[in-house]
Amino acid sequence: MSAYLPGLEGVPATESNISDIDGEKGILSYRGYPIAELAEKSTFEETSLLLLDGRLPTAHELAVYDEQLRRNRRVKFNIRTLMKALPATGHPMEILQTAVASLGVFYPGNECLSAPDACPDLDYIHNMSVKLIARMPVILCMWEHIRNGYDPIEPRVDLSFSENFLYMLNGKEPDPLYASIMDTCLVLHAEHTINASTFAALVTGSTLASPYGVIAAAIGTLSGPLHGGANEKVIEMLQEIGEPKNAKVWLDKKLKNKEKIWGLGHREYKVKDPRATILQGLFEKLITERGGEISPLFEIALALEAAAEERLGPKGVFPNVDFYSGILYAEMGIPIDQFTSVFAVSRTAGWLAHWREQLADNRIFRPTQVYTGEPIRHYVSLNERG
Repeated sequence: MSAYLPGLEGVPATESNISDIDGEKGILSYRGYPIAELAEKSTFEETSLLLLDGRLPTAHELAVYDEQLRRNRRVKFNIRTLMKALPATGHPMEILQTAVASLGVFYPGNECLSAPDACPDLDYIHNMSVKLIARMPVILCMWEHIRNGYDPIEPRVDLSFSENFLYMLNGKEPDPLYASIMDTCLVLHAEHTINASTFAALVTGSTLASPYGVIAAAIGTLSGPLHGGANEKVIEMLQEIGEPKNAKVWLDKKLKNKEKIWGLGHREYKVKDPRATILQGLFEKLITERGGEISPLFEIALALEAAAEERLGPKGVFPNVDFYSGILYAEMGIPIDQFTSVFAVSRTAGWLAHWREQLADNRIFRPTQVYTGEPIRHYVSLNERG
């Protein structure tokens, strides 16, 4: 039996052709296409369909898929009623997980998953994927209004995925630049091989649980600060630093105390995360469009990155995707506690691509363990115990 490796580090858990990482060169690819090319040339609609189907769609296929997403944005009023009964102080990720799990009650139809091993019906898998991808941002936006005492804003079918997302969130026509930036952010976050939340989706899917349960499990896993929740922590960290001039002293103190620096380092990358590079470029584009106006948080982030490169660069520790994504979302007016929910909206495409791949050759996950407990021993009656 193989030796126990904490966190299953380096242990292959599945075979997949969905995405790949070259951590030495800093390359992330979806279905063989570098993320930099997709971020520049694709859209979230096209990228999500690429992830689901394994190839770039034709113009007709993309138009059909886009129309399916638009038609499936609405959710039944029962979901709204359920969400109104939840405490307004609930974290958006907890609400998102609850609402997604409840979708199965209002939208049943898991008969395909009653087979002994897997579901062979690709139409069922595709249709369920469309419904979940389409409704994730709707649920996020519904909660943002409900927790502030207002009714949700109805989705619009005349807007793209990212445009409708921002429209429902803010209640006004989205700024074209913001919509473009959001679309790129969704492309960047859509998939990232077998991370913790994707593994949770695989394990849940392997039991032939409903796709709602699969995504709810993944959302719960993503919510942790060591995974998707790190982008919220980055904002808190930058606010704590306060000014760019404080970055070096702050970093040295944290390193001396062996405290975690949020948004820096990644288990897969030995160079700067390619997604962080693209996000930084998006922020610089935003600054240019604003006539050179720079966000204080962005200035602090640049100073911290420079200090970290000097001290941690030789160890292969550089900014990851969380380092700049939160700053960008904050500039677009997205509440800090919604950052991870935005992450989940995008990553649903990757989770469902892996769910489909898992069902194609399913076997329930059943790992083993290294037992470190007591050897076999006999029960001692209560009156005989010392």
